[in-house]
Amino acid sequence: MNQIPRIVVTGLKGQVVQSFVEQGKGRSDAEVIPLGRPQLDLKDPSCIDGVIRAAAPDVIISAAAYTAVDHAEADETRAYAINAVAPQELARVAKALNIPIIHLSTDYVFDGTKSTPYTESDRVCPVNVYGKSKWEGERSVAAGTENHVILRTAWVYSPFGRNFVRTIIRNAESRTELPVVMDQIGNPTSALDLTTAIIGIAHNLLASDAQVLRGTFHLAGTGDASWADVAEKILALSQGLGGPSAKVNRILATDYPTAAARPSNSRLNCSKIARHHGISLPYWKSSIEATVRRVIQHRTDLEVRK
Repeated sequence: MNQIPRIVVTGLKGQVVQSFVEQGKGRSDAEVIPLGRPQLDLKDPSCIDGVIRAAAPDVIISAAAYTAVDHAEADETRAYAINAVAPQELARVAKALNIPIIHLSTDYVFDGTKSTPYTESDRVCPVNVYGKSKWEGERSVAAGTENHVILRTAWVYSPFGRNFVRTIIRNAESRTELPVVMDQIGNPTSALDLTTAIIGIAHNLLASDAQVLRGTFHLAGTGDASWADVAEKILALSQGLGGPSAKVNRILATDYPTAAARPSNSRLNCSKIARHHGISLPYWKSSIEATVRRVIQHRTDLEVRK
């Protein structure tokens, strides 16, 4: 292994990959190398082997995914190509190179009917195409190499890309009231917190062959909330920072029909990863405050430049 481990991350534009790039800047203990289109096109499995090998990684992080949950219902072939077939090839390359792979998955592999947070041993039963394709990706990675970590996370947000925080703030610019679902509960997760933790997990895998460090884990923000709870927190923070605000109208999921069904309970029990990797993420309210502050500051900067 190189003195400074080379961590290859799939993707270029997604919020998780952008968070990896930011968290990798200036680090002396890791070199983060994002790989995406056109160089690495996950819809074309034949290109994966050569591109990954050329990057000479010490760890592969399978972060890129088809995440348009509603669109996946009508775009099943593409969703499976990116979320299931590509991870299978990445795992094969990782095994051939004798290096670990960390694969990001989702709370959507569960149906949401459990009344308590999901553990890694709970029955998987996805209710939409996105969740089914991600579950197939998990199975492909686990079958492809024993030297893997599958990380299920949930409700990811960041200062980058498309996510709930940015959408709520943008919608509040033009609307005085926002309908937000109150009967779906999960763990809001900062992509910046998540990627920092994953770099730590990569170091753990490189430092030890222990089997307890490998397998499937849950990793999400500490504390749970409904979408409506999160929206109210975002808007209160935005208003306090001089940004847009609006009233949240709490509605039921049945009042907001979507193409894809969603689990009502997305809460993840993250005690296993805390026990074996010594990692837990911060309380969601503190992390979301930092993100809202950055989003509002970016808006202010854009206004000043006009």
